[in-house]
Amino acid sequence: MRCPFLPWGIAPVRASRMRALRMAGDDLYLQQLGYAQYLLSEKKPAQALLQLNKAFHHVSLSDDVLVDHPWPYAAVAWILRFGMGDGFTGNPVRHFQHYASRMSGPNSELRTWRAWACFTIAEHVLSSGDFPRDELQIKNEALSIPSINQVMQHLPADEVKLLEKLDLGELPL
Repeated sequence: MRCPFLPWGIAPVRASRMRALRMAGDDLYLQQLGYAQYLLSEKKPAQALLQLNKAFHHVSLSDDVLVDHPWPYAAVAWILRFGMGDGFTGNPVRHFQHYASRMSGPNSELRTWRAWACFTIAEHVLSSGDFPRDELQIKNEALSIPSINQVMQHLPADEVKLLEKLDLGELPL
């Protein structure tokens, strides 16, 4: 199975090899997208989503790479819609909820908003009966789940345009 929003034909470089090569910027981003495509073809959708998490860690990329390989919001939506039937997926809604609410490290604010965007995509695409939020975390941590409009107010304009193309609309969050 191939995701039309991820590059194909990039020889997969496993995460340990990426660290060893000390790739950075555009090269690392493209390898992460290519590795996500490879993992999806190996029927490992949860691992493909984790690789896309890493791709979202980049703060800036060249305009050239983003023209051909934009931030992978559409790839996340596609995997959640079409790529989950063949392998372990866990609960992507909870995953993105936990990921967004526990973000730390460099550029954590932008990365947190990107994770909330992926959470919103997951909630829009997946059945809440099969993929519920972590209500216990929401209650115990008094966690406030942002609306898609709040998320988009905190993302760069180019990323907002990508989310608008997904036509998520205002969700009842």
